[in-house]
Amino acid sequence: METVLSIRDLAISLPPGADRDYAVQSVNFDLKSGEILCVVGESGSGKSMTANALMGLLPDQVEVAQGSAEFEGSDLLAIPDNERRKLRGDRIGMIFQEPMTALNPLMRIGDQITEVFEAHNRHSLAQRRAKALDLVREVGLPDPEKIIRAYPFQLSGGQRQRAMIAMALALDPAILIADEPTTALDVTTQAKILDLIKTIQSRHGMAVMFITHDFGVVAEIADRVIVMRFGEIVEQGAAREVLANPQHAYTKALLEAIPSDHVPTPEPVRAQPVLEVRNLRKTFVTSGGLFKASRSVTAIDDVSFTIARGEVLGIVGESGSGKSTVGRAIVRLVEADSGEVILDGQDMNSLTSQELRHARCRVQMIFQDPYASLNPRKKILHALSEGPIVQGVSKEKAHARARELLEVVELDAGAADRFPHEFSGGQRQRIGIARALAMDPDLIIADEAVSALDVSIQAQVLDLLRDLQSRLNLSLMFITHDMRVAAQLCDRVAVMQKGKLVEIGPVAEVFLDPKEDYTRSLLAAVPGTRWDRQLA
Repeated sequence: METVLSIRDLAISLPPGADRDYAVQSVNFDLKSGEILCVVGESGSGKSMTANALMGLLPDQVEVAQGSAEFEGSDLLAIPDNERRKLRGDRIGMIFQEPMTALNPLMRIGDQITEVFEAHNRHSLAQRRAKALDLVREVGLPDPEKIIRAYPFQLSGGQRQRAMIAMALALDPAILIADEPTTALDVTTQAKILDLIKTIQSRHGMAVMFITHDFGVVAEIADRVIVMRFGEIVEQGAAREVLANPQHAYTKALLEAIPSDHVPTPEPVRAQPVLEVRNLRKTFVTSGGLFKASRSVTAIDDVSFTIARGEVLGIVGESGSGKSTVGRAIVRLVEADSGEVILDGQDMNSLTSQELRHARCRVQMIFQDPYASLNPRKKILHALSEGPIVQGVSKEKAHARARELLEVVELDAGAADRFPHEFSGGQRQRIGIARALAMDPDLIIADEAVSALDVSIQAQVLDLLRDLQSRLNLSLMFITHDMRVAAQLCDRVAVMQKGKLVEIGPVAEVFLDPKEDYTRSLLAAVPGTRWDRQLA
């Protein structure tokens, strides 16, 4: 295959005061036409910095210190900005991790696609609209005529990502750079996006540089793989060879951190229920406008289950299945329309506001994004002690307990005197766990608590949760779209689809012998499911 991009001796310098001198150093690799090259590594490994350098999208104070990137007779790192802008979108397309931040919220999808043609002075107005419609069809968006008139907020996460792919493909680029395009998606949507990228890559003959931290994704899509750590390439080769026989210790560690296909068979939990959810219902109604009818969505449809003391119940399903709404309804962050939430004999839905404030200390939440749930202007000591102080614990005792809890979650007690921005994502999630424990709850609800973490950090947080749950006899409701994670942590699992609980049972029973087609489809969509067959 022909080499379309050749990177030699790339180094990207960081500003003074950073944790290291270079974001990327001594990076060399080729990208060939018609191949999918996966660049793998944890956060901070330099994989996205490499892509941003090629596109001229490096942050302020971060710059290319040396190296070259030869593409179609030009060095992408040396050409003027105006020439690089001509190549962006035209010869090199890019898909970003979070389409909602990359799409203009005030422009319709069709207008954003036609804007690509306009920026490069291609086609007439009528041709631009026709081509935008063709692209929407090619990426598999439903009802193309309606989609091109929609705004980004009116689309689901998977639909927004497809719209981003349509924009990246508009000018038929030679290279497509995909920067973590499936990280925030549930397994079935992720599988569809991966299949779409493979299909489009084959149809257009493009070279694809696919950035990810998930070796399961590598197993599904990659021809070749590069493994990066601390800004350097530690291993590269054919995907089959790297997956089957990794040479570097870091590559082996990343592979070992992936939740395994083995489904444990935990002992049944026979304790009394700490939580009983009975016939819970919630419908969201959007008010109509002058020319728009109101719309109702049933988020929770007659859901019932129990969680025993000391049990971990997994709630799994796609985005929009209602699993997070159930968690929020239990603590009354969302008010249910009907049904009962019995926490240790007390109906949460019947409590007055004052009674609820006291009852909430018995059920705590760990959120998906701990940074968004921590006050950036307050030190960690405040975050961990605020709740107990409000409940009447003395300031001295609350502060002492906060420092103890930091050590319980394997952080230094001195972390209490630092601000949230001074911690990594995994460390912030440990702080979120400590904050939940500070109230000595009967139940903890973890809402996608590890879905945004690298696989190795995810494994550490899961080990911590498993250890704490066993040591403290915690009851845990673990909400996730990652079936493998649920299999490793949970005693029982409940599967939700469109607001309904379609299957519930012991984890081994549901995962190894699912009764419902929907459960089987979720399991089949997990990245890396076809791993063994691909390596055979």
